[in-house]
Amino acid sequence: MKKTSLALLVGALLLTATSAYAAADCKSYPKEEWASEESLKEALEAEGYTIKKFKIDGSCYEIYGRNKEGKKVEIYFDMKTLAIVKAIGLKD
Repeated sequence: MKKTSLALLVGALLLTATSAYAAADCKSYPKEEWASEESLKEALEAEGYTIKKFKIDGSCYEIYGRNKEGKKVEIYFDMKTLAIVKAIGLKD
């Protein structure tokens, strides 16, 4: 009985740990409906963000960089609306 309880606890902890770092759940759109990468980059830079890395992650645009306060961020955007789907503040 103890082995089963321990196995369930370890499994639950692993699920919790991995879900905290899971990618954002963005809606999928046909490529012709995607907003341009350049428009997102320009909007972010106009708001004071510095983009270190820009990529497509599944159905999201994802950036790694720094916000206007200079703090590291990881942000996922909807590819059509450019709305923020998930934002993570990273430790320096």
